[in-house]
Parts: sequence; structure tokens; C-alpha cells
Amino acid sequence: MFVAKEDAFDPEETLSLYDSVGWEGYTKDVDKLCRGLLNSHLVITARDGSGTILGLARTISDDEHICYVQDVVVSPKYHRQGIGRALIEDLMPRYSHCRFFLLSTDREGSPEGKRNHAFYRSLGFLSYEEKEMAGFGLPRNRPVRDMAP
Repeated sequence: MFVAKEDAFDPEETLSLYDSVGWEGYTKDVDKLCRGLLNSHLVITARDGSGTILGLARTISDDEHICYVQDVVVSPKYHRQGIGRALIEDLMPRYSHCRFFLLSTDREGSPEGKRNHAFYRSLGFLSYEEKEMAGFGLPRNRPVRDMAP
């Protein structure tokens, strides 16, 4: 397996990877997914010797103060083989100068959450609460508000 920076994204390959983990919010529009990858600060992939994609991670960052790990995606047939760990461990030193290195994942009580929390904790991540921080987000389907005075 090798980890490398990616600059171009094959729509079929990308769709197949994201579809394998059931991320329907991304797979509804593969062109939008690929544009999002192109607009990311950094995208790295893990591939086997034949070039088959095993996983992908991408960041959004100002490369000074904050790095947000937007996606860590590993095909389920390659889970528990160190691929996700290799992707995150490749990113951590790259952004060690940033004050914040953040990500979000499913809540611990969700079907994937317990496994995800254990994985990120094994890499040294703490919850926002443990870091005496809070995270906020707007609802997905929010009404548009007129912000005019």
C-alpha cells in the first residue's frame, strides 16, 4: 500500500469508494463530489500495488491556524488493515503547525459511532468536550432567514 497526494479524480472510482460506505449525501451528485475534492486543501489516497483505491482522506484548511479533516473513507473490504490509520498519520505531521486539527464523526451511540470513536481515540484525538470546546452546526434543512435590518 502507498499513500499519495491526488490532484485528479475519476468519477467512477470516486463514486464507487463513497458508495461502498453508504455516504449518500455525497453520491447523489458525483460531479459535485469531484468538485468538492478538487476544491479541498489536500486529498490523499491509499492504493495497493496495482493502483486500486483503498481509501481517501481530504482536508479543508487555511494551512496556518486550522485543519479540518473533512473525509476519511476506507472501502469496507479493506477495513481493519491500517489504511485509515495510515491516512490520518500522513496528515497529522503535515498540519502539525496548525493550532487546530479537527474532524467530526458520528455520535458514539450510532451504529458506526462506537468504532469510529475508538479509532480516533487510538490516534490521540479527544472529543470537543474533553478539549473544553464545543462544536455547532446549522440544521441540514434550515429555513432561509432574511438577515436584512
